[in-house]
Amino acid sequence: MQYKVGMKQTIKMLEQHRALEVYVAHDADPSMQGRIVQLCERMGVTVKQSESMKSLGVICGIDVGAATAAFVQEEE
Repeated sequence: MQYKVGMKQTIKMLEQHRALEVYVAHDADPSMQGRIVQLCERMGVTVKQSESMKSLGVICGIDVGAATAAFVQEEE
């Protein structure tokens, strides 16, 4: 399993039906949060809140903060 990090990558994974779960940072831009949450609801994907962009970046193994991330299965 792996993470695809960032708004564009998260949307792409949702549209390709590859996202298993989506994480949204609590301190991310509210309009971005709303857009991702609505898309997840339409796609039937669970949305989880991260306490901050910094902590979501750490979870994803990157050195910078992340507003959103999609948890996906690794490609074969």
